[in-house]
Amino acid sequence: MAVAVTRDLTLQVQEDVNAVKLTDRQQALRAAIQKGEPKCLGVSQVMLGLLVMSYSIPLHFYEATEVVRLGVPWWSGLTFITAGTVAIILDKHSTIKILQVCLIASIVSAVLSVVALIIYSIDIDKHPGVPCSKTVHGNCFHKYYATHLSRGLKSSLLVFTLAQAVISAVVCFLLFRQRRSFGQYASLMEAPSPALIPPELN
Repeated sequence: MAVAVTRDLTLQVQEDVNAVKLTDRQQALRAAIQKGEPKCLGVSQVMLGLLVMSYSIPLHFYEATEVVRLGVPWWSGLTFITAGTVAIILDKHSTIKILQVCLIASIVSAVLSVVALIIYSIDIDKHPGVPCSKTVHGNCFHKYYATHLSRGLKSSLLVFTLAQAVISAVVCFLLFRQRRSFGQYASLMEAPSPALIPPELN
């Protein structure tokens, strides 16, 4: 808000050009973020996190391998859910601060997805399926079915985590591009409006 004093000592409040530019930039930021559809990507991340956590439950009823001992599905799933929730919030409240929080959450999610992929791959390689040994009744021993179920679940978790890594990388790319475009306005958006100081009267 700009204030001008005329010769007859009346005050005129004029529209501040910087405030108008800032408002226009905030609207442009919101439009640019919504082009990337963070809500859809956020919902995808939340759903993948829930899938990873629910698919890992049967793994706890059999031999505890590295995946179960390290709790990989739980911390990776919670990270996916957190990153997705922040992306959904960003869609509703498009500010530079939330954009930066979403970018950090997506970077953490992408990095942890890669770590989880490595652990899943090593675990699947270290614990191969047991060959079928026939029982008296002509069926395979239960260990055959248990190891194949475990490998199938871990393979599914690996695919879900790979999808999450790709989504997180896409979100990071989109948000980083938007942050670079609008980063110069971050200080204006967070700076408090200056207080009006009355001139000293002689």
